[in-house]
Amino acid sequence: MTTPAPAMHLRTQVVIATLARAVINTAQRLVYPFLPALSRGLGVPPETLAGLISLRGALGLVSPALGGLPDRIGRRFTALLGLVIFVAGLLLLGVFPSLATFAVYLFAVAGCKYMFDPALQAHLSDRTPYARRGLVIAFIELGWSGASFVGLPLIGFLIARATWRAPFLPLAAAGVAVAAALWFVLPHDVPQRGAGHAPSLGYYALIRRHPVVLWGGGLGLLAGGANELFNVVYAGWLEQAFGLTTAELGLTATVIGLAELLGEVLVMVLADKMGKRRAVAVGLLASAAAYGLIPLTGGQLPLALAGLFFVYLAFEFTLVGSLPLMTQLVPSARFRVMSLNAALHSAGRMVGAFSGPRLFALGFGWIGVAAALANLAGLALIVFLVRERHHD
Repeated sequence: MTTPAPAMHLRTQVVIATLARAVINTAQRLVYPFLPALSRGLGVPPETLAGLISLRGALGLVSPALGGLPDRIGRRFTALLGLVIFVAGLLLLGVFPSLATFAVYLFAVAGCKYMFDPALQAHLSDRTPYARRGLVIAFIELGWSGASFVGLPLIGFLIARATWRAPFLPLAAAGVAVAAALWFVLPHDVPQRGAGHAPSLGYYALIRRHPVVLWGGGLGLLAGGANELFNVVYAGWLEQAFGLTTAELGLTATVIGLAELLGEVLVMVLADKMGKRRAVAVGLLASAAAYGLIPLTGGQLPLALAGLFFVYLAFEFTLVGSLPLMTQLVPSARFRVMSLNAALHSAGRMVGAFSGPRLFALGFGWIGVAAALANLAGLALIVFLVRERHHD
């Protein structure tokens, strides 16, 4: 059942949580547009960093081990613990920069997301009727586009005027600020031991009883893997094709941020009205078209940036639209479902990060073909296998 909450109090939680996600996602995403600058600063080839990014995805494969954490310590404490890990990783890299501490930073930020995001999504889903959940979940996803629209240009400014390591201590300070704010606004939830049979299910039993959880998570695996194929090579493609500088690559994040912002707003406006399944199906079809066409835009920078815009618009609409759908597959086991979804999404990103540089070496067109096919496979899942439950 959906738990009612005072509207103003819930709005405050949503706004501060969105700011927290913007900080976390800036730290998560800066490795993509600034991969060439980071590799030069660390004195290693870009392929080495792409390999670490791929290994970061492996952490998501063990994120289901965190599935029972909110039942033991509560969702509020789970989210705050993730932010503590986040701040520690950034401080370590900022003070002791090296390839090893860069790896620690990658894993700390990823670990934070695997704790913070499912806890937040489950907390808000419990307090929001399914008919309005697309609006609320899409709103907190503004923290993703905000990272591109605001956070990454600031990162580019810092790197261009100082060094590659300049952003990490300011990001750590921002992490402390949002953690303190959430400490005050999130309710002190009581760990729900024995609150029902579903939360105590292991993941194998959950999937055996509800195979739709696996099919739904497969959407994240395919869409996330396709996007990561593109993420790890697009900066190199733009640098090679158009000779963009580090600062200019940072500004391309604004294009991506605008696309993602529009995608999130479209989910807020359309997903609840048209239905979450239909919205995800439309997003997957549009993504397949966008990935397939962008290799054809390499001759002119304006066309390439337009292609970049539509790739991220379609992907964001797909991903954000899938989140409220996932919260309703097994309502009584939301954190576990969202944790498993994060694990499969991470697995897809791991495969994408590993495969991207290798496909890129064969030609950028192969990136578009592989990403388009992955999205068409996801479309088959949503059409034939994924169904939500229509009760809270």
